[in-house]
Amino acid sequence: MAEENINHEFDFWIGEWELAWGENNQGTNRIEHTMDGAVIQENFESDEYKGMSVSVFSKEDSRWHQTWVDSLGSYLDFTGEFADGKMILGRNGIVEGKPVKQRMIWYDIQENSFQWNWERSDDEGETWRVLWQIQYQRKG
Repeated sequence: MAEENINHEFDFWIGEWELAWGENNQGTNRIEHTMDGAVIQENFESDEYKGMSVSVFSKEDSRWHQTWVDSLGSYLDFTGEFADGKMILGRNGIVEGKPVKQRMIWYDIQENSFQWNWERSDDEGETWRVLWQIQYQRKG
């Protein structure tokens, strides 16, 4: 596959990361290119669970697509884009039998750190609540 056919907007995420959230929660995340650089694979680990995702930039709709699975049996699928210095991937979901919107936001992106939010909207995206915020720090 030719290098010029690969979208590099998610390259800031590539690497080995130490994660911190809440009072004393910690984890690690290893992000790497696979499949000749066309796919980004995530491997997340914490004391509570493990998860992984694959992300790809689709030339069909010029959007990022990500699929997440984890040791709790979750399956989530997202679409989104990089704009205004933020990567935002969202989805429509169901929580306690009710439709919600969910999104992940990578922001405050620096060479060796960034912030990540997991957010939910119960009103079709009018307002959002941060449910989980993780601080990423590059290992080494």
